[in-house]
Amino acid sequence: MSDFVKYLRHSLVSKLIIIVGLTVVLSISAWAYFNINHIRTQMMKTLMDSTDRLSNSIKLGTHYAMMLNSRDDITQIINNIATQPGIETIRIYNKEGQIKFTNQEEEIDTFVDIKEVACEICHHQNPPSDQIGLAQRTRFFRSEKGHRLLGIVQPICNEPSCATECHFHPGHQKILGSLDVVVSLEQSDHQMLKLEKGIIKLALSTIFIISVIIFFSILQFVKKPIKKLIEGTQKIAEGNYNQAIDIGNDYEIGLLSTAIKKMGTRIGLDQAELKKQRNEYQSLFETAPCMITVQDKDYRLLRWNKVFQDRFDPKPGSLCYHAYKGLEQKCINCPVEKTFMDGKSHYGQAEGMGKNGEKNYWMFITSPITDADGNIIAAMEMSIDITQRRRLEKELKSSEEKYHAIFNNISNPVFVIEFQSFEVLDCNIKAVEVYGYSKNALLKKIFSEFFIEKEKAELIKKMKSGQEINKVKHLIARERFIYVDMWVSPSKYSGQKVLLVTINDITRRLKTEQHMMHASKMATLGEMSTGIAHELNQPLSVIKSSSSFCMKKMRKNEKIDKDIFHKLILKIDSNVDRAEKIIHHMRQFARKSEIKLVRTNVNSVLQRTFEMFNQQLKIHGIDVVWDKNEDLPEILADPDRLEQVFINLVINAKDAIEEKWKKEGIRPGGVDRITIITKIIEDMVTIEIHDTGIGIQQATADKLFEPFFTTKEVGKGTGLGLSISYGIIKECSGTIQVEQGKQGGAIFVLSFPVPDTSEEDIVYET
Repeated sequence: MSDFVKYLRHSLVSKLIIIVGLTVVLSISAWAYFNINHIRTQMMKTLMDSTDRLSNSIKLGTHYAMMLNSRDDITQIINNIATQPGIETIRIYNKEGQIKFTNQEEEIDTFVDIKEVACEICHHQNPPSDQIGLAQRTRFFRSEKGHRLLGIVQPICNEPSCATECHFHPGHQKILGSLDVVVSLEQSDHQMLKLEKGIIKLALSTIFIISVIIFFSILQFVKKPIKKLIEGTQKIAEGNYNQAIDIGNDYEIGLLSTAIKKMGTRIGLDQAELKKQRNEYQSLFETAPCMITVQDKDYRLLRWNKVFQDRFDPKPGSLCYHAYKGLEQKCINCPVEKTFMDGKSHYGQAEGMGKNGEKNYWMFITSPITDADGNIIAAMEMSIDITQRRRLEKELKSSEEKYHAIFNNISNPVFVIEFQSFEVLDCNIKAVEVYGYSKNALLKKIFSEFFIEKEKAELIKKMKSGQEINKVKHLIARERFIYVDMWVSPSKYSGQKVLLVTINDITRRLKTEQHMMHASKMATLGEMSTGIAHELNQPLSVIKSSSSFCMKKMRKNEKIDKDIFHKLILKIDSNVDRAEKIIHHMRQFARKSEIKLVRTNVNSVLQRTFEMFNQQLKIHGIDVVWDKNEDLPEILADPDRLEQVFINLVINAKDAIEEKWKKEGIRPGGVDRITIITKIIEDMVTIEIHDTGIGIQQATADKLFEPFFTTKEVGKGTGLGLSISYGIIKECSGTIQVEQGKQGGAIFVLSFPVPDTSEEDIVYET
């Protein structure tokens, strides 16, 4: 038994069989284990996703019935869905934990402990959170029958319509209740168990078959040839250098037998070659490009090569430390001394004075020289002059310190990004402050991880082309977002191609611009109030006259002709719609909104703008002349913000005309007008707004789009309208210019590029 164990420990064949066999067993076992885990994980993820979608479907399906407070409809929907295979229970709790709806009649109006699993998910925070991930809303537990159950809780949030239409729930209440759906995992667990058994059987069968193949293959192709090689090498060891080893093939082991035969032949040839090489080594010693000396235990120079001779001009018996270091005693940390003491090589650096009187630096290595008995009789020292390298290192260090000082004191975040992998190679201190990560954490990141997933491919493409990229959304530490402008420059860093990325955080600027735009909207609404009153007065007058006619007939008990009555009702209805449309338009204009660039028809926005000004302009005696190109392509813009631009320009045109009347002392006579022209010029959609007002001077035109600059009287203008309009147009990649009209007045020219068909809508959350 001990011989067998010894054989297993020392035999190459047994080691190969054991190692390869264990490798196969471990590999296939690992494959089976990870495959089963992967399938189980995917199956459970699919079940969770499908159950979550079912919860959403139930929530959406009962939404309308909840708005109407139709309990029977809600109960019927829940009972119908609960009849589907695998669904155990469906419950709807209110905020107090009372079961209001369920497919189990005996549970209706019963209360559950608010600390139970289904409720604790939401109520561990006060007030309850309305933003809970799927993993937090999921639980697994056992049924009374022993099989597993999956439960998913879906919070029922208070929507604006619940507070405005239903009036049952106050608007400040975030969570109204929760939907709890529990499904059975009995069938899926049974399928998974069956699948696991199949994978295990396949793995065991594969291990057995491969192990048998490996065992017999090693015996045939390894053990037999090795046995013949051992017999042949033993004969060569006995002196038979021409011994042939017949393996019977020409693969690797066959080539090894040929090599062993050649080895004996080469031994004799190597002796002659050794003498030849000795002479060559002597020649190399003399002509080597480094300084070489041979020293005894007293540090006296025994030999040296030509380079050392030319450099220091030593004399026989000179001391090494005096010959080329100018010292009167040996070095404190002498490498030659260490070599004589331990018989090992030592290396380091030294400095000394050269023949020219300047300080020089050397890098050296020592090696022992022994006699036939192994005694150290001398030491060889090889030195290389590194004076120039030292000077360059000092210059490089100074340059690097200067670079790091500039790099770390730049006021914007700066990243050095590897060109292909986008790995962060370096960043400055400002990047750590803005992005909220430590420098070590940033250096482990891929820069594209900051991008939104759907924008990632396009942004990487733009960065590699070295483009300037504006208003990019970045995900930073603690799941926060910022908006940035990026300037990208291809460069070299440590010999590799990189991108130098400079970041400008514009998040605060965007929020400030949003507030300024809203303030401008409010100011514009104030200026439009008189016109709105006139616009509303006309439909109200029609409604008043029609209703008065009907009331008069009713007081006199007179019969109203059916056709006349129908016409009156139609007038009242259409004018109510008109007034409602005006009010809705103003409400939409006044609300705050996110920046959303979508495909927009300019003519439609212009038409919507003038719907609020028709009556006001008519009353003021100002005509509107249209020259529209009905075939204009769409542009990429925010319709609400673009309308704000047009409203500002129309109000400015009206004010300019009224200022002309006031300055010239004339009354409105219908000769003044605002002309709107839309056209396309060289793939640019162009809008021209002409007025016959007081006009504009060149000095004023240069400052017109600056913030808080206004030509109006104090109290009549904020100076924000045209500045904000300029910013809105720039967001749409457009331009705005002002010109003096040939017949007087001013002309505002707006141009927007026609987007490619591949360009998508853009949303900036503020």
